[in-house]
Amino acid sequence: MAEVTAPDVAVTAGGAEDEQVVNPWVVKTGSSQGIDYEKLTRQFGSSKITPELLERFERLTGKPPHRFLRRGVFFSHRDLTSILDAYEKKEPFYLYTGRGPSSQSMHLGHLIPFIFTKYLQDAFNVPLVVQLTDDEKFLWKNLTVEECNDLAKTNAKDIIACGFDMDKTFIFSDFDYMGSCPDFYRNIAKVQKCVTLNQARSIFGFTDADCIGKVSFPAIQAVPAFATSFPGVFGRDKKVQKIKCLIPCAIDQDPYFRMTRD
Repeated sequence: MAEVTAPDVAVTAGGAEDEQVVNPWVVKTGSSQGIDYEKLTRQFGSSKITPELLERFERLTGKPPHRFLRRGVFFSHRDLTSILDAYEKKEPFYLYTGRGPSSQSMHLGHLIPFIFTKYLQDAFNVPLVVQLTDDEKFLWKNLTVEECNDLAKTNAKDIIACGFDMDKTFIFSDFDYMGSCPDFYRNIAKVQKCVTLNQARSIFGFTDADCIGKVSFPAIQAVPAFATSFPGVFGRDKKVQKIKCLIPCAIDQDPYFRMTRD
């Protein structure tokens, strides 16, 4: 599993004056300069995207780096080199990104990961899975199950409008997909068994006041990184277990995938 991250992040660092908290639900800092992404990269243990890496990307794909890469909007990564190695060897891999549907329409900030993911799909010519976490929004927002599911369907239209290759793109709602795919749920259970409550609290900052649905949710966002979660896309051959995954996302989502990698 590899990752390419853009700004946005739960760690707490520094004293009161420069404290910064970045996680999937809170992004704040006590500094007037805003989030220190250099410090954040060091704290999260990701690697900066270097000119040498971009040069190799262009050489292998024949496409110039996207402006989000050239301008440092997407600025760090985990094991992107392994994806480039796979591409060079013609080994299979796929893209995975997602959206937490909490509004009727998606603004430009919401679209940045999808604009970049569209570029990656064109550059690599690989499958893409898009997870719509309507279950997450039900757990964290004052919305009903039906409202969250309806928002997922509405947001899917905006995502489709980005122009993805629909023959190689699978967009799914958690509420709808989990009940129809036993393989997906089996992988969720496997991840849940591997992560203790103490680890979940340490990674995500959960407290005794949080419902158990929140504590169990990270496993649901983790499993799309495993190709075996999508037998309808990749089949059930044993080779599917070896298919790599590249995840373009904002860096506030990094805690999910650090947990997944561990």
